[in-house]
Amino acid sequence: MKCPFCNQDNTRVVDSRPVEDTNSIRRRRLCDACGRRFTTYERVETIPLTVIKKDQNREQYSRKKIQDGVLRACYKRPISIEKIEEMLDSIEGEIFNEEEREISSTKIGEIVMAHLKKLDAVAYVRFASVYREFKDVSTFLDELKKFMN
Repeated sequence: MKCPFCNQDNTRVVDSRPVEDTNSIRRRRLCDACGRRFTTYERVETIPLTVIKKDQNREQYSRKKIQDGVLRACYKRPISIEKIEEMLDSIEGEIFNEEEREISSTKIGEIVMAHLKKLDAVAYVRFASVYREFKDVSTFLDELKKFMN
């Protein structure tokens, strides 16, 4: 594994632990060259998953797309990167536990919103406003009322 700071390949694992609710391992690594630490995640390679978009087009599943949306929703919120990574692992675990080769983007969006709702109310509302494509303030307020109940 190459160090992301100095690009040397002489790193070693100093701590390993399983990530809850997923089939992955979190590894803390130490670079022997520069002495800095970084974290990697090891995941089981899974069968390819196809996402069915709202317009019925199909594309290959991408964790990065979910990650980008979640990071935008969590922007400037008091949520650690570790918590976000744990949530992403949990979301991905839930998606792949469906054991289907195709999943709708709607289903993925609902799974992400359920996890964000537990993590942070503001991040949930931000994600929902983009995901549900609120057209006006009244639909936004309706979603807020649902959340408040």
